[in-house]
Amino acid sequence: MFTGIIEEIGKIQSVKESADGYVLRIEAEKVLQDVHLGDSISVNGICLTVATYEPTSFTVDVMPETLRHTNLNSLGSGDGVNLERAMAAGGRFGGHFVSGHIDGVGEIVKKTRKQNAIYYEIKAQEELQPYFMNKGSVAVDGTSLTIFGVTDTTFTLSLIPHTVEESVLGKKNTGDLVNIECDMLVKYMDNLLQRRTNERKSGSLTEEFLTEHGF
Repeated sequence: MFTGIIEEIGKIQSVKESADGYVLRIEAEKVLQDVHLGDSISVNGICLTVATYEPTSFTVDVMPETLRHTNLNSLGSGDGVNLERAMAAGGRFGGHFVSGHIDGVGEIVKKTRKQNAIYYEIKAQEELQPYFMNKGSVAVDGTSLTIFGVTDTTFTLSLIPHTVEESVLGKKNTGDLVNIECDMLVKYMDNLLQRRTNERKSGSLTEEFLTEHGF
């Protein structure tokens, strides 16, 4: 579990294909201060497991499916990535509940500076749109952000100077891809309501049911 508060920007040192998938070596500093094998680290919002580590870098194994369905597929050596260690039980909770399980990849379609803020308009898959709401939460490349506007196909974010400087999103431009994780509490609620609705439908008497069974 993560909070969406980015701890540092790491740098991809290499992406190598292995027998089981791919191995990413990432240069880092802060997230390695108390690292152990098997720890979870969010890399651009993707929950990945530390396979090996050295004083200034660590490696993670990435399944081909993960590479294909996230923006890791568009990154290479030298590119920056947002890094966050798993949430500590006694730590501050400054963002929102982030699982590290990506729901989809969005595209930045508009970037506008307004005084000290930068507005990003991001196009997302149609099936994700119901989870976006004005003043709601979303994780973009692992960064916990607040939605400031919603259309039928896009949502808009406003980045303060600190977020621009301390996350990779601040360096991205129109056409760049971002990982999106919708608010998990909204997804759980939606899933529960859909199940209850389906249960009520399957258990109700209809004219078609009665006719089919000879009534």
